[in-house]
Amino acid sequence: MARRPSASPRAVARRVAQLTSLQYQLRIELREVQPQVWRRLLVPDSLTLGRLHAVLQAAMGWHGGHLHEFRIARLRYGIPDEEGWQEDDPLYDERRYRLKGFIETGARRFSYLYDFGDGWEHTIKVEDVVVPDSNRQRVRCVAGENACPPEDVGGPHAYLDFLAALKDPTHEEHASMTEWIGGSFDPSAFEITDVNERLAEIKI
Repeated sequence: MARRPSASPRAVARRVAQLTSLQYQLRIELREVQPQVWRRLLVPDSLTLGRLHAVLQAAMGWHGGHLHEFRIARLRYGIPDEEGWQEDDPLYDERRYRLKGFIETGARRFSYLYDFGDGWEHTIKVEDVVVPDSNRQRVRCVAGENACPPEDVGGPHAYLDFLAALKDPTHEEHASMTEWIGGSFDPSAFEITDVNERLAEIKI
């Protein structure tokens, strides 16, 4: 009888980590936007802030073409300038910090800023710590409402103007905004299946 090859130490360690890990239930809300855009996610406690950035992009519906940063306990985390440029307010490398470390030291609410020009601010709340279901995908959306605003629409206030122009055929910018968005836009659109398909493509 052939002997089954033993798993590598790295594979064993990875499997043990998965079996002993927990999940955080997070609620993400986009500030100053109506109708309210929010998502409820389950993510592993081992997630780095860098991977959380990818998760938030997929869950909310952003495309990732702009700068971003996290703000946790008055400190900033993101991707430092490759040329070594240092600001007075330092930016710590998000790829080196895990969500678990912040939550274990008391962080229950923090911010995620996407697109410094448009200024999309998200509030992230830690709602619960749960035991993961080994039969479900490790990162998934369990609830949410409404569509993410279009990229480059101009920020929260410009988004409200955009919706008003689309809704009113007599609005002076109705035609130009309709053309810009490609015909139509439904602010109430949200398909949890589509969100989870995008999340399933992220390597955790």
